[in-house]
Amino acid sequence: MVVVLIRTVEETGSTNDDVAALAREGAPEGAWLRAERQTGGRGRQGRAWQSPPGNLYASTLVRLAPGDPPAPTLALVAAVALHEAVSLHAHCVQVKWPNDLIVHGAKLAGILLERHDEAVVIGFGVNLAHHPDLPDRPATSIATLAGAAPDPATFAETLAEIFARWLLRWRGEGIAPVRKAWLAAAHPMGTALATSEGEGLFDGLDEAGALRLRLPDGTARVIHAGDVFLL
Repeated sequence: MVVVLIRTVEETGSTNDDVAALAREGAPEGAWLRAERQTGGRGRQGRAWQSPPGNLYASTLVRLAPGDPPAPTLALVAAVALHEAVSLHAHCVQVKWPNDLIVHGAKLAGILLERHDEAVVIGFGVNLAHHPDLPDRPATSIATLAGAAPDPATFAETLAEIFARWLLRWRGEGIAPVRKAWLAAAHPMGTALATSEGEGLFDGLDEAGALRLRLPDGTARVIHAGDVFLL
């Protein structure tokens, strides 16, 4: 697969929406779009994603092929790739299921996957230079952590290369190496979590990449979707 950073635009509503449109027009896998600023950026469940200049707002396209691992496991691929890219600039970065990046509990980056038939659009939002003041959770940026922010265009090129490498492993070796890398990057086993299905302790991932939650009575529950918060 050849990685192509199609273009950078100064402003767009949402890079995910733009790449979805490109997918409908027949754009190839490996296409990337980066915006200096988004006017309608969004996270999971339609939450607004503040998008001032200086941060990363980029989306790419994966076209599912026969024999690929299950499409939802692309969330782990994206998280592992982004963790590797961010860790070049900041320390103590951890992954929170399924694909948020946090540092000491503060959100540094998020990933949004949206499926359109056999195309999956993956959007990356990373607080490089700025971070929002959120009412319900702390946030941080690479500039805050490291004293300087990487150039968004250069960061996007690095991320695209890393993502392409992990995508090839996902296709060629299956979910196992991706799952292993995700667990190595995650917060420790036993971390207290709150989910839509109750509170418990982080008990790793099942073989398909779903979250295992250890409940107070000692039983385990498998979480396939929903918000997860650190306690």
